[in-house]
Amino acid sequence: MKISHIEHLGIAVNSIEEALPYYENVLGLKCYNVETVEDQKVKTAFLKCGDTKIELLEPTGPDSTIAKFIENRGMGVHHVAFAVEDGVANALAQAEGAGIRLIDKAPRKGAEGLHIAFLHPKSTMGVLTELCEK
Repeated sequence: MKISHIEHLGIAVNSIEEALPYYENVLGLKCYNVETVEDQKVKTAFLKCGDTKIELLEPTGPDSTIAKFIENRGMGVHHVAFAVEDGVANALAQAEGAGIRLIDKAPRKGAEGLHIAFLHPKSTMGVLTELCEK
């Protein structure tokens, strides 16, 4: 797999509205996009920090993955997303061939129109890893 850069860092929050003042007023970042990804039961807000994005993740229901994450671990870093140049499907095949446990067997649509897939943290040194392509 060919990784070009860190695409974004996903940060789980209870409320985007409550989190944005810290990122905008204290850190000086600017939110440029807010959207809801219905099938993932999450509302996202994106901020740019240099060439890397910060993705704030707010659960839209008590049964969402983000709600469960916050319940178990509290708010904070949820995942690291890497941009892959040779396609998410190819990267998944390579990861699986290397013995990495996959959460997604095939790419799916994520926020900002990206094709995404996740690798299981039990196979990635405890870090939930997202693979992304435009």
